[in-house]
Amino acid sequence: MKAKRSFLEHFKFVFVMCLATLIVMLAIGRRTWAGPMLIVMFGSLALYFMSHSFLKSFAFTVWVFAFVSASMVYPGAFMTWLGVDLKILIVPLIQIIMFGMGTTLSVADFGRVFKMPWPVLVGFVLQFSVMPLTGLVLARAFGFEAEIAAGVVLIGSCPGGVASNLMTYLAGGNVALSVTMTSCSTLVSPLMTPFLMDKLAGQFIEIEFLKMMFGIINMIIVPIVAGLIANRILYSRHKAFSQGRVLALIGVASILLAAGVGLFAPAAVFTYGDASLQKDGFVVGLSLIGVVALAKLVIGVWLKGPEHWMDKALPIVSMTGICYIIAIITARSRDDLMTVGVYLIAAAIIHNFVGYILGYWFARAARLDESSCRTVAFEVGMQNGGMASGLAMNVLKSAPAALAPAIFGPWMNVSGSVMATWWHRKLAGHPDAKGKSSAKRQ
Repeated sequence: MKAKRSFLEHFKFVFVMCLATLIVMLAIGRRTWAGPMLIVMFGSLALYFMSHSFLKSFAFTVWVFAFVSASMVYPGAFMTWLGVDLKILIVPLIQIIMFGMGTTLSVADFGRVFKMPWPVLVGFVLQFSVMPLTGLVLARAFGFEAEIAAGVVLIGSCPGGVASNLMTYLAGGNVALSVTMTSCSTLVSPLMTPFLMDKLAGQFIEIEFLKMMFGIINMIIVPIVAGLIANRILYSRHKAFSQGRVLALIGVASILLAAGVGLFAPAAVFTYGDASLQKDGFVVGLSLIGVVALAKLVIGVWLKGPEHWMDKALPIVSMTGICYIIAIITARSRDDLMTVGVYLIAAAIIHNFVGYILGYWFARAARLDESSCRTVAFEVGMQNGGMASGLAMNVLKSAPAALAPAIFGPWMNVSGSVMATWWHRKLAGHPDAKGKSSAKRQ
């Protein structure tokens, strides 16, 4: 590990060289190679950040800049490959990310709402009131065109993202409450997000409630449920899940079932009116359950490898998936981004800031303890950008609507990291604040 960090540290010199070269190229008017140099510059900076104990929390955002630069310079590389439109990758990538979220959860995380109903209720009300209404106000104030305005409301209408759990942990907040709030807000999102979009964004574009609801179930809920099953396979103390024959049976059966559904089941597993629940979420979920079971068989049983290997692999997979989703969206909205990019960044900063401030102080007004107030601030201020991007592209069929989530998401990670670091120096002293994880391994 130290050797790897030592190697990555050298990329700071690559970054400095690229930055100097870029400045010289722009100064003398040689812009041809400025684009590729910008990509290498951000890539080398991200690799250096990954070697630094403090800066590594910002590495994801720098990787986003690298991918955005690549999509702006070479948009065709993120449009089609061999005649296949790459936007078809967005939903499967989000499903994989949501599956990863599910593997960090357990049934206890949902049941914990009965142990702390008041903080969860406070966070729930703020999550689905402050952020969508703020999004609507900003969309009107900045005068965004209809589809972009709908995207701003959309990111505010989505539930909290998993990044809020990490930020809560770093800030000394109530991690158990954070995971429970994220789980519960995600669970009700098939109803709340379409409802809010219909009432608030319906003035900008047409919103079809049922189509969006089924889209969320397919893209978010089904993969998370599959992840919960994988969590049981990975972390259960039951002897059966440590036996090679059982793992092989689960793995092979899941993959064969996924193949059967993919090949022989109708495209829509359930239809109501013009809306339908597609089968791809079930195919992806079953496939990933099989992959996890077989991976545990190889790594855990045969090779006697580390027990929590999944915890190290999933962040890399999620980071790569989100970066590529943002690049695909950026490539399709390049011209719009050149026009309104600065205004969207300003809207993202204001939206996020309002979420943190109102989340924290309304929680204080509700007489929550300090660690819970910090938790609510993160849960209200940070949304599931991947979900918003997927809904914009797959349900609203609008690349401009996906611009806001593509910009808001990276900014939330930057601001969240900064605020978590500041709060970490003033630990709240809550018994859960220093816990490593609230996702109980069962």
